Amino acid sequence: MIGLIKIKGGMIRWIPIAVIICLFLSCSPKKQKKQSELPNIIYVLADDLGYGDLSVYNPDSPIRTPNLDRLATNGIRFTDAHTSASVCTPTRYGILTGRYTWRSALKSGVLTGKSKALIPPDRTTIASMLKTKGYHTAFIGKWHLGWDWALNSPDDTSGEGWDARDFDNLDFSKPVQNGPESLGFDYSFGHSGSLDMAPYVYVENGMPTQIPTKSTVNTGGFTWWREGPTADDFIHEDVTPNFFRKAATYLEQRAKTKEPFLLYLALPSPHTPILPTAEWQGKSGLNTYTDFVMMVDDYFGKLMTQLSNLGLEQNTLIIFTSDNGCSPQADFEDLIAKGHNPSHIYRGHKADIFEGGHRVPFIAQWAGKINPGSISDQVICTTDLMATLADITDYTLADTEGEDSVSLLPVLLNPEREDPIREATVHHSINGSFAIRKGGWKLILAPDSGGWSDPKPENTEATDTLPKYQLYNIQLDPGEIQNVVSAHPEIVTELKELLAGYIKNGRSTPGAPQKNDTISGNWHQLNFLDP
Repeated sequence: MIGLIKIKGGMIRWIPIAVIICLFLSCSPKKQKKQSELPNIIYVLADDLGYGDLSVYNPDSPIRTPNLDRLATNGIRFTDAHTSASVCTPTRYGILTGRYTWRSALKSGVLTGKSKALIPPDRTTIASMLKTKGYHTAFIGKWHLGWDWALNSPDDTSGEGWDARDFDNLDFSKPVQNGPESLGFDYSFGHSGSLDMAPYVYVENGMPTQIPTKSTVNTGGFTWWREGPTADDFIHEDVTPNFFRKAATYLEQRAKTKEPFLLYLALPSPHTPILPTAEWQGKSGLNTYTDFVMMVDDYFGKLMTQLSNLGLEQNTLIIFTSDNGCSPQADFEDLIAKGHNPSHIYRGHKADIFEGGHRVPFIAQWAGKINPGSISDQVICTTDLMATLADITDYTLADTEGEDSVSLLPVLLNPEREDPIREATVHHSINGSFAIRKGGWKLILAPDSGGWSDPKPENTEATDTLPKYQLYNIQLDPGEIQNVVSAHPEIVTELKELLAGYIKNGRSTPGAPQKNDTISGNWHQLNFLDP
């Protein structure tokens, strides 16, 4: 089929209708506008930073974090934000996939620096999703989601990575498999586990940057790390500064291009080893941990300054949060005696099912979109990144994608929204204990902390005398002091049934039911599945 089109000079040409349609679609003002307005995304994830460690969240704290406070002044601060778990690996899984990690093969604990890849390459991540929208994607920092090291011998009978001898069969001269590049990241630079987990080797785009020539260990105080193979270019004290330098270089490169980008900057700090540089030692006046917190704030401020100088700040959504609460390695007793509580008014810390384990600072800035100085009391979760970015980029999530992710965009654009965007939120501790939060009510399906604070799960002499479950009204009792489980059996039943449905359906959002990777054998206290 052909049609008429009049061109300059009054001449008429017969042009196929298909060509006319193609020209129209390619020049559509709406399409051009959508492509040009796709924002850059910078997601900065601190490691073991407590809710009360930022002065904007804890004004009574003696330490100051002016740069992150400024981010909140220029954007939105969430007061009721939560990680999907109270330890590292599970939260990182949830951020990248929009899925609760207990649906995967990892039902409790964390991976090591030697662990195999947790996320299969056929699962959609925020990176692979954004690539379909024309984004360049980068990961810099602490991975802690496993990848497959090359082996000298195919038969590896050594341990999981907690002992120095477990790494003898790894071949650092060959690429790793199933790392960030298999999950949609165009560029990647980082290390495999936590900064206290061997091997201490940088991997860039799937290839170790150097072969380790020595084995290092540090057993002293705040700065400890496990023994293991270490490359000459891997200097523990310089890892955090190095990641910020790599991020700065990446921003410089992206400023020269027109395509939008995703930068996932996963810091290893202020997790152990707690290593503030010489410039920051003693600056807080409290201890080495708070020195490290102030150093992270300073480096973040420098990154923001560079973003502005490159002209990128106006069209960039910047999110800053933490992967769980503060670790007891920070020495809570010492800090509280000096007037600072990393968990602020909340009970517990990293690893726990209590609020201190998973309630975290969460700040977002997006010039022209988010009203400066906004505050939201919405309950949100770190799994919500996938649905949020899908909403921003007009990506339609399939039933098999982001099963536990809810878009934050309505709240980012309207912080005063009061109706909850999440029906409920599931919390998970290091030993696999569950809790579920709906409205003001939080039901803990365990008699203990599920983690490292008292009452400890292993202290059966104490926990056997406690009620089987814990129920708190978080709005009235944020410190989780008064267990009212016996006074509200109807709330307990409602929340148990809701959680059981989330588990059985393989999702907590609307959509077709999905399968969990496994549902029996190694899940903690699943007797509530048949309430």
